[in-house]
Amino acid sequence: MKVLITGATGLVGSELVSQCHEKGYDVNYLTTSKKKIVSELNYQGYFWNPTTAEIDQNCLDGVSVIINLAGSSISKRWTKGYRQVIIDSRVNSLELLKNTLLKTERHSVKSIVSASAIGIYPDSLSDYYTEDETKVDDSYLGEVVDVWENKIDEFEALGLKVAKVRIGLVLSNDGGALPEIAKPVNYFVGAAFGTGEQWQSWIHISDLAGIFLHIASFELEGVYNGVAPNPVTNIKLVKEIAKVLNKPMFLPNIPKFVMYTILGDMAYILFASQRVSSKKIEEEGFIFRYANICQALGAIYETDDECVDSKTKITKEFVS
Repeated sequence: MKVLITGATGLVGSELVSQCHEKGYDVNYLTTSKKKIVSELNYQGYFWNPTTAEIDQNCLDGVSVIINLAGSSISKRWTKGYRQVIIDSRVNSLELLKNTLLKTERHSVKSIVSASAIGIYPDSLSDYYTEDETKVDDSYLGEVVDVWENKIDEFEALGLKVAKVRIGLVLSNDGGALPEIAKPVNYFVGAAFGTGEQWQSWIHISDLAGIFLHIASFELEGVYNGVAPNPVTNIKLVKEIAKVLNKPMFLPNIPKFVMYTILGDMAYILFASQRVSSKKIEEEGFIFRYANICQALGAIYETDDECVDSKTKITKEFVS
């Protein structure tokens, strides 16, 4: 199988490329930086610029599935201008891919698997969300994901199988949210945000890449949550990070107004609560390597701490 990946040089993309090569899959990838173009036997780069609608159509040669990870980071201050950048980066990249497929008379692409986000689910401390949920969070983030997913669905008109992976909090020591959350803990000023009761549906980066490949390999269609089986509250997450780093936690929780003063509207992502189910992808045969937060953090920080909570115990709490 040959895969075309957008966002291949990013955090998740790099892990995905590695797992593709482990399985013997060839990878074509698109990059906006000509300096990042590599030409190897199983790893071939091509230039594109979704803003100007430029793309090397050779990127589709021999490709059977597209995995789309393109999109500007939401972890920057949401100014009016940057809000539009976040949406445009997602819409324009998909529009360019769609138009390129339409213009290419003979291509072998059968399916597309695209990133999405659990930010589409309404903020709630009590609900437990599955992919069947139809309500959309009435926030800017909910709007972004709704627009994003509607654009992904347009590929169905091309006769492609379409799948969307709603990604939760990605845990990796190489980037993303975890190093930023761990930083104050390392300096003995770690604390939960707000009440700390908001749910954080997380996933180890290795499992997330595995989900994308599982969907691609079996040509699955529809929406799948890219989260681990056992979400945790914010305070539980911070405490587990402190535990694995062997640091004390003694400061009071950080009030909402403090983070909104520092980060502006972007602080919403720190306090939004989405408890999300992974059952659907598990029913399709995907097996998580890291089902519990202590397992994931232990692997990331290479500690030998044993998990106190079993998968069965925690899962029962969610379904009872």
